[in-house]
Amino acid sequence: MGVFVFLPLVLPLTAWPVARLAEQRLHPRTATRLLAAVAGVSAVCSTLCLGLLMIVGTAQLPGNPLPDTWSDPDVRAALPYDEIAGRAAIPALLAVLVSCGAAAWRQLRVRRRVVAALAGLPPTPVAVLPDRTPYAYAVPGGPVRGGARGQGGRPRPPGGEPRGHGRVVVSTGMLTGLAPAERRALFAHERAHLAGRHHRHLLTVHLAARANPFLRPLRTAVSYTAERWADEEAAAEVGSRRSVARAIGKAALLAPRAPAAALPALTGEEAGPVPRRVAALMRPAPAGRAWPPAGTAVGLAAWCAALGATVSALSSANSAVTLFLVLRGAASPM
Repeated sequence: MGVFVFLPLVLPLTAWPVARLAEQRLHPRTATRLLAAVAGVSAVCSTLCLGLLMIVGTAQLPGNPLPDTWSDPDVRAALPYDEIAGRAAIPALLAVLVSCGAAAWRQLRVRRRVVAALAGLPPTPVAVLPDRTPYAYAVPGGPVRGGARGQGGRPRPPGGEPRGHGRVVVSTGMLTGLAPAERRALFAHERAHLAGRHHRHLLTVHLAARANPFLRPLRTAVSYTAERWADEEAAAEVGSRRSVARAIGKAALLAPRAPAAALPALTGEEAGPVPRRVAALMRPAPAGRAWPPAGTAVGLAAWCAALGATVSALSSANSAVTLFLVLRGAASPM
């Protein structure tokens, strides 16, 4: 394999232009799903490869519990600079596991604290907290109701519920700073986060960026496209793109920092550049189709982004699987 064994660790670099193209050219819904999938697959492949490299490294250490055949010359020949790379992979993999574990624990702890704070309130879809600090965010878990439209702005059946579940939490400080139309836009925005299960996409890219720092641009891009997705859903529900834009702008001025960065919020650190979101809402709504026609400039960019993501994922998976097969072949009896 030669140096190709290291491809899963560096191929996420090719996702940077993919993230830029998807962020600018694709519908926010499509871009969020595509980039989250690419980040997840790339992170799994790079972590798997790192684990396999660690096996080669630990097999060289005295007293290791691994099969001796895993340190055979055939295995070590498949890995350039095997002594350096194998041993360096040990602390690298431990760092990845600790970083991802700490990030997942922090996310879980934030959600538990929010749920505990809401435990004494009535089980309504919207929880209004008497707090002068302006904030609004979505908490996954429990039924959510309201809104005349579902995903993609399509009308829901009479009495139907959105597929997402959770509660919208908003402070009185935020509500007093918004006009009635802007409040409706705020609630529609947060319901869109819940219906689209955006917290799953955000958690995926967050953990992926911890597993491989080269995936951080995808985390930034998904943070933006998820907010743009919720913006478009809110605009379709309330029927006014300007109301949503004003709500975003006012919320950014009232609360420049989200109180719970681990949860989808109208504005804050993870909400993406607010001026870009407002400018996008001042333009016509993007095409509602999941994928643009290939004959257009937007379609060409989208297909290039999808092709680049596919090649990156397949190359990463191929390198990781190849190294696995080498180790398996070395361990098999002749």
